Amino acid sequence: MSRIVIATRESRLALWQAEHVQSLLAERGHEVTLLGMTTRGDQILDRSLSKVGGKGLFVKELEVALEEGRADIAVHSLKDVPMDLPEGFALACVMEREDPRDAFVSPQYASLEALPSGAVVGTSSLRRVVLLRALRPDLRIEPLRGNLDTRLRKLDEGQYDAIVLAAAGLRRLGLAGRIRATFEPAQMLPAAGQGALGIEVRADRGELFAALAPLSHQTSWLAVAAERAVSRAMGGSCSMPLAAFATFSGEYLQLQAAWGDPEGSNALVRARSAASVADLGTAAALGAEVASRLRAGGAR
Repeated sequence: MSRIVIATRESRLALWQAEHVQSLLAERGHEVTLLGMTTRGDQILDRSLSKVGGKGLFVKELEVALEEGRADIAVHSLKDVPMDLPEGFALACVMEREDPRDAFVSPQYASLEALPSGAVVGTSSLRRVVLLRALRPDLRIEPLRGNLDTRLRKLDEGQYDAIVLAAAGLRRLGLAGRIRATFEPAQMLPAAGQGALGIEVRADRGELFAALAPLSHQTSWLAVAAERAVSRAMGGSCSMPLAAFATFSGEYLQLQAAWGDPEGSNALVRARSAASVADLGTAAALGAEVASRLRAGGAR
């Protein structure tokens, strides 16, 4: 039996994710405890993430705990993890992906199409902003920050007519009943890594790679690796207005991406490609190819 400490944010969803990993490791004979932490991303709620440093603000304090030896692993929603980890850190595991789609949540309206012109939709994701504007340029898209429970409370208080959230988080917390509709990828392409959990460790902790290997899901890892490679090639920011989503069809990984200008036209630049993918290297090459096609189409 080995002892493993998990560094985690203290939001309800982050704790669910850490406790899920804790349970799986405990089943395999490890003694696992949690180290709860509040990150800068949790503290800064009056500005959009794109203006204060991106989603990396959710992981930095956890990485410090790993570096100082106060924790052994950190469990992240992979869409919140910067495309390039700091030197000395590595993703040891990507777990089987949950529902990667976005969810439409509203107490009054059944779908995006049912919203009246001028209705207020809440999101602080630049990706969702450009995709929503492409679908419904007549809506008001307003910033929405806070953890999942805070966002739902703001919706229920009437600050928004609808909000868009990741379906995976709602399902994990037993809140699937709040979902009025899910956006199919053809309508609203997910973020790179959306719905997948990644486990970060110090790169020199070989024993942890071995302990986490049984939790890894190879097809999920290859898909999100291709998606994250698109983002990396486009500049590496979690806060850019970029979507990327990959699915397997046999041995072929089909990858599509979309980019929009948050300050300009409602038109999207789209690109797609497919390749036989069996390892992280070929997944990354596919992502780089799709990013090249996006840039050729005018994305920046």
